[in-house]
Amino acid sequence: MPRGKPKIAIFGGTGDLGSALAKKWAKKGYGIIIGSRSKEKATRIARSMRKELDVKSIEGFELAEAAKLCDLGVITVPYISHATTLKAVKKFMQGKILVDTTVPFQKEVTKVSLPKAGSAAIEAQNILGGGVTVIAALQNIGSHLLSSEDSIDAEVLISGNDEEAVNLVTKLIEDLGLRSWHAGPLENSAAAEAVTSILIAINKKYKRKSSGIKITSH
Repeated sequence: MPRGKPKIAIFGGTGDLGSALAKKWAKKGYGIIIGSRSKEKATRIARSMRKELDVKSIEGFELAEAAKLCDLGVITVPYISHATTLKAVKKFMQGKILVDTTVPFQKEVTKVSLPKAGSAAIEAQNILGGGVTVIAALQNIGSHLLSSEDSIDAEVLISGNDEEAVNLVTKLIEDLGLRSWHAGPLENSAAAEAVTSILIAINKKYKRKSSGIKITSH
């Protein structure tokens, strides 16, 4: 990992969440690589972002090439594409950090449904192997909030087993304008993933647009 700001590959960077993260981090001076199954789509989105933000620090590549060129990866794909995306980047993510934002939604998004491994992040660790440090974060913040310039009245749970990696991800989240909490080992990512369905159920029941979580102390 470089001493300065890491170059971030966003696997799924052409989607709503990936695009929102890319723009926010690019504005903070991070080098961004948009990773997609389609290099043509990735380069087109990257070119559009460079023009919109008037920056030169955004590139677009196919998934494996994006993984090869980055210092740190962030996966933002839907759960249905989670495993195939991880397998595509596995070779070039060895020795690096992967931030997993995935929520394992099934058809009923208001119903908690976790995979047999315990969480999507644990699945990611199992697929990538011990050579990759998986950190789980950002499951409970909607892409529409990150796309806005307004302050976000919600906080982020980070789960991970490597303190140095957690600290780096904490800084990345701080640069999104968000406060975060280290919520324990990677196994605890199950709670953050499950909470997303609970928040959606609350939104639906009480006609809220964007429920979030905050940690309080008494």
